[in-house]
Parts: sequence; C-alpha cells; structure tokens
Amino acid sequence: MKLLKEIKTCNLCADVLPLGPRPVLQFSKDSPLLLVGQAPGLKVHETGRPWNDASGIRLRQWLLMNEDDFYSTKKMAIVPMGFCYPGRGASGDNPPRPECSVRWMDIILSYLQNIQLTILVGSYSTEYFLGSGKLTDKIREYARNDSPFVVLPHPSPRNNIWLAKNQWFEKEDLVLIRKKLDRAQLSA
Repeated sequence: MKLLKEIKTCNLCADVLPLGPRPVLQFSKDSPLLLVGQAPGLKVHETGRPWNDASGIRLRQWLLMNEDDFYSTKKMAIVPMGFCYPGRGASGDNPPRPECSVRWMDIILSYLQNIQLTILVGSYSTEYFLGSGKLTDKIREYARNDSPFVVLPHPSPRNNIWLAKNQWFEKEDLVLIRKKLDRAQLSA
C-alpha cells in the first residue's frame, strides 16, 4: 500500500531521533479497530513490531486478544502518536515526537474508512482525539458511554501504582470496554 510505504520511509525528524527513524505502525482499509498509543519503546524499535514488549502483553490481556488477531490488519490498525522511538528521558521514554501526528494522522484517519472503535492508550492520544482533561476521568467516562472511543491507561509495568490505586479499572471498566470491543468487531 502506497501510504504505508511512504510513512515507513519518513525521515522528518531523523536529526533528533537517538536511533534514527524506524516508523512502527500497521493498518489497512479493512481495519475495524484503531489502536492509538504513544510511541514505540526501545524493544519495539529493535524488532519493528508494535507493542512487542511487556506493555503489549498486558494490553492484549486487557483486550482479550491473541497475537494473531492483534497483529492482523484485517482486525486492528495500530498507529501511535509518534512512529519512531523518541529516546529515554529522566523518568522513562521521551514523549512522542509531534511531527508524526501533525504530518500523518489526518491522512491516515481519512484512509481508514472502516473504523468502528478507536482505542486510545495513555494521555497523548487521548488529548489529541478527545481534548484535555484528567485521563482517569476519561477512562471512566468513555467506558460507560456509547461513543466510538475507549480510553485506557498505559499498560506499562511502570503504571502499576496507578492500577493499584484504581482497581475499579480492571474490575469494572475493562468489562465494559470489552463489550464495546466485541460490538465493534461484530458490526465490522
């Protein structure tokens, strides 16, 4: 597909990426689900496979998806806010580079005509799609409403403290989110 090939050769921010550009994303026109996260971590950069790390394992568990379905573009488009590894910061990876979403997001969204549900992971994607506000509030609100969005906290092991403080997420909201996910896949 021409668009994906063009994105994979993007070098818009090559001069500021510590390991150089390696866009990691997947999509097709048929994808009924869109997953939008932050940016690839180091392991994902090295392997070129999205969510190929501990965060991805937890994310697939939350969504009750096996690897075959998760990585099938017939089922899931995976488009992060930043396509390349942004490097390490003081408390984890740096934020996603803004150039990707500015240059590519609208083009990708207009290409994806079959999206039934958009899964937003973390604050960067949530702010981009739903505006500013407290992430915890948005997680609860979008699990319970009929919008074509759900909001998830980042599944990183670094987020275990948030998960321990907000046990309602895994006990209550994941049940609702999984129902929205099932409905979206059935209507695709």
